[in-house]
Amino acid sequence: MTNLIPELSFREIEKGDSHSINLLKTALSDHGFFSITEHGLSKELVDNCYKSSKAFFDLDYEIKNMYSSVGSKGARGYTPKGIETAVGEKIADQKEFWHHGPVIDDSFDKKIPKNLNIEQVPQFNSNFDQLYDELHKIGSRVLSVIALSLGLDVNYFTAWIEKGNSLLRSIHYPPVESISNPHRARAHEDINLITLLIGAEEGGLEVLNKDGSWIKVEPSSEAIVCNIGDMMQLVTDKKLKSTTHRVIQDPEAEPKSRYSIPFFLHPAPSINLKSIFRDDDEGILADTFLDQRLKEIKLY
Repeated sequence: MTNLIPELSFREIEKGDSHSINLLKTALSDHGFFSITEHGLSKELVDNCYKSSKAFFDLDYEIKNMYSSVGSKGARGYTPKGIETAVGEKIADQKEFWHHGPVIDDSFDKKIPKNLNIEQVPQFNSNFDQLYDELHKIGSRVLSVIALSLGLDVNYFTAWIEKGNSLLRSIHYPPVESISNPHRARAHEDINLITLLIGAEEGGLEVLNKDGSWIKVEPSSEAIVCNIGDMMQLVTDKKLKSTTHRVIQDPEAEPKSRYSIPFFLHPAPSINLKSIFRDDDEGILADTFLDQRLKEIKLY
């Protein structure tokens, strides 16, 4: 099955009219995945970030590993191929990645680490700082319309993410070496509130449908793919579902490197993740929830 993930005009959704909100509600309830166009993100900025990303991953392993994320729970820096492992899986994903967060100051929670500066790629940090800011703004706007779709105030989630622990992940999936394992990222759900993905048009991303089949995500060029994460599923009592997805190598396509950049929108570590519908729910701290999940995927 192909192309069943709804593609919505963000400009139309943000108008907040009943028709647009109903389109969003349907997308969220059917798949937990949708893509947005007319979002305002600069193509030049995206292209610059992909160039910086490729330049980093093209460096020798010994240089990349100087920026190892070991000891930081994978929060910043470089994680090589063969580390991250989906929950319940024994075989690690076939990917290497870099983690980049907000530019922090004293107003941020002390648990949010500083970014590492890649000396060998001069424009990397400035490009990704700008992309982080832009995707944070878009993510905040997406959360606002999701709040409206849930019958909440438009600014319900704003305070959660204003000084949040969000994360930009630059990923390189090397060419698949064996057809016996086409999984570049095995089936998993995201930890965070929502994810924004740029570069999904390159192919390989699939979403698990309600009937157990896998749907290929094939957005139009420059669209941003959005999906619900486990934290949002938790606070909405599963009204919004964190949908299982994976990245595979198409056996009919020529094996080659694949690059993507997801933005994982997280609340601040001190936010209590409790039901937005039930006052008696005690909740769990966002930092505690994140730590539990990082242990499960071997990023600890």
